[in-house]
Amino acid sequence: MSQISLDLIKQLRDRTAAGFSDCKKALEEAGGDIEKAVDILRKKGLAIASKRAGKEAKEGVVAAYIHANKKIGVLVEINCETDFVARTPEFQDFAYNVAMHIAATAPICVSREEMPQEILEREKKIFEEQLREQGKPENVIPKILEGKLEKFYKEVVLLEQPYIKNPEITIQDLLNELIAKTGEKILIKRFSRFQVGE
Repeated sequence: MSQISLDLIKQLRDRTAAGFSDCKKALEEAGGDIEKAVDILRKKGLAIASKRAGKEAKEGVVAAYIHANKKIGVLVEINCETDFVARTPEFQDFAYNVAMHIAATAPICVSREEMPQEILEREKKIFEEQLREQGKPENVIPKILEGKLEKFYKEVVLLEQPYIKNPEITIQDLLNELIAKTGEKILIKRFSRFQVGE
């Protein structure tokens, strides 16, 4: 197998913030294909996350972001297992970037499970009425509705939103990359977004 160049490892580290040896292993496994290596590291994050699901994530930070015009502000709580990880630059940057993302995209909740039922019901009703007005047959409405709700989740659920700094990945992917790097359970616990006049 060909040697993986230091430049390629550096590129992967810049993209994922994963450790040197993890990047080298992922690139070897991917045969030097950087996109495949990114996916390998993300899957590793998922595997670590499921393994550590039962662990307590009681440490962490509250990050703040205030937009330049001073009209939008965000507080977000992100938890991890140890104070050591909470103090790392990668963790701090992640928290700040998530707060900035929330300021820009105004999500409703962190995950689907936290979606307020009344908002979901209201959206369903609006979509159903639109489909009936468009004259869609009753038997296809549930299938179209399912697709519209999936799109709605991607727009308003934080973990499913495309990341503003790299729309190729979601906030969940970004979180998985940090989990892969730290080897800890990490949770985006909650957030508050303030906008002047809202």
